[in-house]
Amino acid sequence: MAETLRRVLNLGIAAGPGKNTAEAEPPLLLLGGPGSGKTALLFAAALEAAGEGRGPVLFLTRRPLQSLPRRTGPALEPLRLQKIRFQYPPSTRELLRFLCSAHEARGPAPSLLLLDGLEEYLVEDPGSQEAAYLAALLLDTAVHFSHRVGPGRGCGLIVALQTQEEGGDSGNALQLALLQRYFPAQCWLQPDAAGPGQCCLRASLEPGGLGPREEWWVIFQPDGEMTVTRRPTQAVDTSSHKGSSSGGQP
Repeated sequence: MAETLRRVLNLGIAAGPGKNTAEAEPPLLLLGGPGSGKTALLFAAALEAAGEGRGPVLFLTRRPLQSLPRRTGPALEPLRLQKIRFQYPPSTRELLRFLCSAHEARGPAPSLLLLDGLEEYLVEDPGSQEAAYLAALLLDTAVHFSHRVGPGRGCGLIVALQTQEEGGDSGNALQLALLQRYFPAQCWLQPDAAGPGQCCLRASLEPGGLGPREEWWVIFQPDGEMTVTRRPTQAVDTSSHKGSSSGGQP
């Protein structure tokens, strides 16, 4: 779902007029350290998809959001918020149960499936086999929703995962390498220089072979307001964090 995230980072500007590539796009893994804005970007992606006039958005997270991330523009329209369905599976077992039962759910199929805090579910059973099973089940659920939505539309999938510090547990590195096989599109969030009271991040989007890598600066103001600026193409370093579990990421 690189296109949905790209529209968020481009402040609603799509890659082309009327373009809807949800069915063709690979699932996306959103990666970053603690406090790197993953939840804020996921929520912004939910609002973006909710405004497309398609199905609802399904947002899975272990616990309710303490506050709604702020941003500029009309994205916080009540009609958009009403289309976002929050579910709070408290454990890995409950998450698996929820995903398995999605095939029996009634009502409109989601146009976008989001999972925040994948690492909180994997920590209960950190083996690679369990990570592969959960990733495969997420993809299978998105495919099922795509079939229900109908041809040419599809259900996108974006999953946020907290990365470890460089030189961390080798098991986490293997787990990330495995997940990257299921999620060919990735967006890395890493800290950058910021002004007083600000939190500045560099968002690097690799769309899984469907286009060139792109980068933006994402700045959170002291009041929580999020602003985004596109990073010049010539400034993008294509060698960083490629093929590494941490790659110098937060």
